[in-house]
Amino acid sequence: MKEVERNPPPQAKRGQKSQGNSHAHAHTHVHTQPQVQVPQAPHAFPGMTGNEFSFLRNAVGTLGNGPPFVNPFIAPGNGLAGPPPLPPLAHCVSKVELSISCNNLLDKDVGSKSDPLCVLLQSIGDDKWAEVERTERVKNCQDPEFSTKLHIDYHFEKVQKLKFGIYDIDNKSVNLSDDDFLGGFECTLGQVCIVRSITADEVKDNRAIVMEVEAKNLDKKDMFGKSDPFLEFFKQEEDGKWQLVHRTEVIKNNLNPSWKKFTVYLHTFCSGDLNKPIKVHCSDYDSDGSHDLIGVAYKTFSIFYKNSGVIRIKDCKLEAQYSFLDYVMGGCQINFTVGIDFTGSNGDPRSPDSLHYLSPNGVNQYLSAIWSVGQVVQDYDTDKLFPAFGFGAQVPPDFKVSHEFPLNFNPSSPYCQGVQGIVDAYRVVLPQIRLYGPTNFSPIINHVARIAAGAAQQPNAAQYFVLLIITDGEITDLDQTRQSIVNSSKLPMSIIIVGVGEADFKAMEFLDGDNGVLKSLTGEPVARDIVQFVPFKQFANAPKEALAQSVLAEVPNQLVSYFKIRNVAPVNPPSPTK
Repeated sequence: MKEVERNPPPQAKRGQKSQGNSHAHAHTHVHTQPQVQVPQAPHAFPGMTGNEFSFLRNAVGTLGNGPPFVNPFIAPGNGLAGPPPLPPLAHCVSKVELSISCNNLLDKDVGSKSDPLCVLLQSIGDDKWAEVERTERVKNCQDPEFSTKLHIDYHFEKVQKLKFGIYDIDNKSVNLSDDDFLGGFECTLGQVCIVRSITADEVKDNRAIVMEVEAKNLDKKDMFGKSDPFLEFFKQEEDGKWQLVHRTEVIKNNLNPSWKKFTVYLHTFCSGDLNKPIKVHCSDYDSDGSHDLIGVAYKTFSIFYKNSGVIRIKDCKLEAQYSFLDYVMGGCQINFTVGIDFTGSNGDPRSPDSLHYLSPNGVNQYLSAIWSVGQVVQDYDTDKLFPAFGFGAQVPPDFKVSHEFPLNFNPSSPYCQGVQGIVDAYRVVLPQIRLYGPTNFSPIINHVARIAAGAAQQPNAAQYFVLLIITDGEITDLDQTRQSIVNSSKLPMSIIIVGVGEADFKAMEFLDGDNGVLKSLTGEPVARDIVQFVPFKQFANAPKEALAQSVLAEVPNQLVSYFKIRNVAPVNPPSPTK
């Protein structure tokens, strides 16, 4: 799940450019550091044909110099491109950071201006596209400057095709199919890089500024209430222009606000130069986008606004921000567990209509999902021993229903040797069990959670757990599963659910939480997003790696978010660099 931010995220990123009536700027910083390509959840620019876009392009303006935008297209996802053996993990690529601003966007809202968001997608071949990142939503604005930067790995030896899309966001769903498309364009990353001269620095800086800011006695700007203040931080570029690097949340009706602590990478905040001029705008938020400037501060953080109040830095420090690659290369093992649905709704395995039916070449959707995901994850586990369980079947010798039985029938050692071992165990166990029910997820989630809870007691980031559940979608213990996921969100684990067949997967989408924060029956929300659901049928005609790329796309961020919340460093942290 990837939520659309209602306020800008606490860490600035961002990116892009454009021209014509809709004008966007692309400012790129290239710095070299080891990275794993970790794009986000898949989706497409929905509902737009080429002719429709031509109309929009005339109305909005040409967003860039790239080739014409073509719609619709299908994005199966780009996901975690796990390196084969460990040595390639150290391969260095350049990281490009894109800054996005637009002018004269279409107004799609009645009674107000559009609420734009920019999404960046990259081609993965065969006319398939995957989301890399997206900016925050800017409310009521036809000339947005996005504070969130967009990052993408740059490979000189590849032609990297990109698509940028601007959407008017009017709901909480991360699915863009129900949002108005304002415009977009295609180009290559190489074209972005030569639009203007680029500062190409050898920067390997994982430091970030962690800052907490408050203000006192701000001016009252609203007629019937106090001001609704927010801050914007800008850094000065070499050409003297000021570039937005962070925007805080809005605090309603308060002349003495204290904003949430935020984190911005040092290279983003001040290009790594602590003496670089910084400008801070303090403004009063207006819902129509006509914000009133309260005051401006330059150079130093503790400064008085003339006749407007005082802004003060409560806390400011530099912290290392570890990446997924830092944790993996630093010794974190990713433990992979599989749970397979053997309930009666799958159909008799001897019938060709069954989801468990083995085709003449010995495969089915269950095995395809295991192969696809397992082959990527196994590279991050040195012993290649994977626990594999089934649920919802009657198992020998007494044929009682079990919701947590090892595929090898060995409870004391449920491990299979590599992905091939899981496949072999599946083929052996299938004719020995009776498909039954009900479909309960919570027992196997709780099983992995118990192990993850033990790992959580370790003082370093030594282990992380990924549970793959493959199911036909007819879950029975939804309330218990909700509670299990909420509990697991506090542990070093992620849950991937692959839905096979043609069932109604609304329950799975609910667990994914894409339309809101998942809560337990008692109202307790998840501590962090740990569930990713994808229906297998979306990848029936996609490249074989597309499924894994989609379902694993969020795991790196989930792993990093867990250890960051816990303030846990890699087992072997990288040497500090500047």
